[in-house]
Amino acid sequence: MEVRDSNGTTLVEGDTVAVIKDLKVKGSSSVVKRGTLFKGIHLSDDPELIEVRNKQIKGLMLRTEFVKKS
Repeated sequence: MEVRDSNGTTLVEGDTVAVIKDLKVKGSSSVVKRGTLFKGIHLSDDPELIEVRNKQIKGLMLRTEFVKKS
């Protein structure tokens, strides 16, 4: 299974990604701002989803179409 970001770059476990669009978080009043960096991503079983860690939001899953590899 190959996971790709919005630019078509292959993502691997532990990469750093940046958000390319402001995203509202479901079930919360939080917003993930464009340009936010997430280090040490975790790949999921779905090639369109990655798990990222954030101090404010635990267990955040992002769609790969909204991130780019940094």
